[in-house]
Amino acid sequence: MAFDATQQPVSNRGVPPDSFLDELVAWGKIAPDEIFAPNSNKDVYSNVVGVLGPWEDLRHRRAVMLEVMRVLAGFESSWDWNAGVDVTNATSVTPDTIEAGAWQVSANSMHFGEELKTLVLTKVGSLDGNDFQRAMKTDHPLAMEYVARLLRRTVNHHGPVKRHEIDPWLCEDAVAEFRALLDA
Repeated sequence: MAFDATQQPVSNRGVPPDSFLDELVAWGKIAPDEIFAPNSNKDVYSNVVGVLGPWEDLRHRRAVMLEVMRVLAGFESSWDWNAGVDVTNATSVTPDTIEAGAWQVSANSMHFGEELKTLVLTKVGSLDGNDFQRAMKTDHPLAMEYVARLLRRTVNHHGPVKRHEIDPWLCEDAVAEFRALLDA
């Protein structure tokens, strides 16, 4: 795939590798519609509506999620699938609180929703923190689905989203490009 607007720099993290964007788009094409459907939670969509909204349709919402995930992964790990513990977080000391993967999620985030636990249990076979960390680093489709579902529950697990730090880096042109790539 050819990327242009989705190659926009993110803060001081650089630009995402094509391989990361390839996986993101591939997942976006097959992800369940329910992940992107409106809900009543104060979630990622209500958090970024002032930057990327209003929402036109489910396809637009899907592309917006990919754009948020692109920027957030830049902030959290510089798009590193194998990123581990955040050494600046004093609470990252147990298998359940240690962050893992491109979006730096930790196993304790499963408390935000039963569907998160069910997803992990189904795909990983365990809710153990060490197993969770390994899966977030190695099972990229699971990591993408997990972070998208988590962002639909709450923005409180990801400080850069909660505090609107990602907002200046979100790009409407990237959303339009993601829409075109999803339709390709």
